[in-house]
Amino acid sequence: MRIVIGEDSALFREGLARLLADAGHEIVGRAGDAPSLVAAVAEARPDLAVIDIRMPPDLTDDGARAARRVRDEFPELGIVLLSQHIETRNAVELVAQGRFGYLLKDRVFDVEDFLEALRRVAAGGSALDPEVVSRMIGAHRDPLASLTAREAEVLGLMAEGRTNLGIARRLWLTERTVETHVGSIMAKLGLATGEEHNRRVLAVLAYLTG
Repeated sequence: MRIVIGEDSALFREGLARLLADAGHEIVGRAGDAPSLVAAVAEARPDLAVIDIRMPPDLTDDGARAARRVRDEFPELGIVLLSQHIETRNAVELVAQGRFGYLLKDRVFDVEDFLEALRRVAAGGSALDPEVVSRMIGAHRDPLASLTAREAEVLGLMAEGRTNLGIARRLWLTERTVETHVGSIMAKLGLATGEEHNRRVLAVLAYLTG
């Protein structure tokens, strides 16, 4: 993959670049602030942008706002927010558009899992940290009031990007039982059940954030 990195910490930025290069990816741009990130993406047209939330010039949510801007200009760009902070205002719109990941730096425990998450986002999928999912759903809790505790648990795992088989393994259920829960969730939320997993996740999150 051709990747642009937006990260104001020089040590973290260069360390991440080395990690990705060693994994066979091409780093086509590095940016230490939000305006430079937008310019780097426009110039390099990467497959994926890995972006920190808090960047100069304001050190608030500049990275998230830059992510929304480059997504508007380049809809096919994969975006992964990699941050120590959770910011939902911009992220909920990005997650509903797909090709989006949001991982917390302090919770990336396995390099291979991290690299797989990047590949999944670049291919059109999603990769969301469970804590991010919980924060997003928590901000829109009312539509979930009709779900049972188990259905809410399944929905949370769906939003993380897990397949029915993955959910079944996590919850020690049969895949058929998970399918039943998914059908019930879709019915209660008024959503049609789709065959493609990521569309299902995006539909659910789009409903929750709508």
